[in-house]
Amino acid sequence: MSAAAHIPVMVQETLEALAVQPGGRYIDCTLGTAGHAAAILERSSPGGQLLGIDADPEVVKIARARLTAYNNSILLVNDNFANLEAVCLKYDFFPVHGILFDLGVSSMQFSTYGRGFSFQYDAPLDMRFNPTQEVTAADIVNRYSEAELARIIKTYGEESHSRRIARKMVQSRPIETTFELARVIEQAVGGRWGKIHPATRTFQALRIVVNHELENLEAALKQAVHMLGFEGRLVVISYHSLEDRIVKRFMQQESKDCICPPGLPRCVCGHKASLRLINKKVITPSPEEIKINPRGRSAKLRVAERITMSEELDKAAEDPGFLGQFHGAWRRPVLLRKLRTVLSSFAIK
Repeated sequence: MSAAAHIPVMVQETLEALAVQPGGRYIDCTLGTAGHAAAILERSSPGGQLLGIDADPEVVKIARARLTAYNNSILLVNDNFANLEAVCLKYDFFPVHGILFDLGVSSMQFSTYGRGFSFQYDAPLDMRFNPTQEVTAADIVNRYSEAELARIIKTYGEESHSRRIARKMVQSRPIETTFELARVIEQAVGGRWGKIHPATRTFQALRIVVNHELENLEAALKQAVHMLGFEGRLVVISYHSLEDRIVKRFMQQESKDCICPPGLPRCVCGHKASLRLINKKVITPSPEEIKINPRGRSAKLRVAERITMSEELDKAAEDPGFLGQFHGAWRRPVLLRKLRTVLSSFAIK
């Protein structure tokens, strides 16, 4: 499947959420086939720069070929976004104006034979984003206990028939291909019914566990905040409730000064807000977009903005050279002037 065949979700909404402007620096943590990346680079020209990260080496190759017109403005890295901070530090790509996460699996990965992401194609049960990862979906299906399989399918697939599916999987071992697993699941739940194939949730659960998707997301969100400059935007597009719940909880928590449990007489956590919510109501695709790209119907976009924390202001007030260390990287002149004005007021006090 070509890069052109993959339709990125909510492109205009993403550009607006990131507040993309000429000369900005942005990170696409889920590069894929560069649909969003190409739009960001076009909007940020002239002078825009983009760091693209993806765990799948094959899609990085496709993205690189698609973005040849921007060779002098891009840095593409085959890595997991769980290592976001290390990548940024290695390549001196921080602070930035915006960071994007477009979670889930791309159309290309679903449609590529041999990867095992979809039960629509007969392929080995792999599901690894990166072939260097040790554990495959086949390892889980054929080696894990019935109880552990049921827990995985229930927790990460939100499947009500998790126990029946797990029992049938153990009874049917060895299971080596996607078609074999899909048939086992159909037998376990009594065939097809409803709007989705009965194997959908189980395949989702296996993919999430193979790639540690939820743990990596939680780790990356924490790192992303530190890589954003003043008023930099964090934008996340999720496709199922487990992801969206993590993103929503994280943004809400980081937008509060205190996260102590209710009922305490005074704050003991010492937490300070690092983000400001831009859209309190989640953004979803328009009906027109869903008609063109049905795979994006479940997408949810959330956005928050980095705010300067008090200790950063104190440091800037005490050290006139604080801003100088970011001069080469911070490329939004209007915001830089605004930040200097704010810091000057603190210095006078």
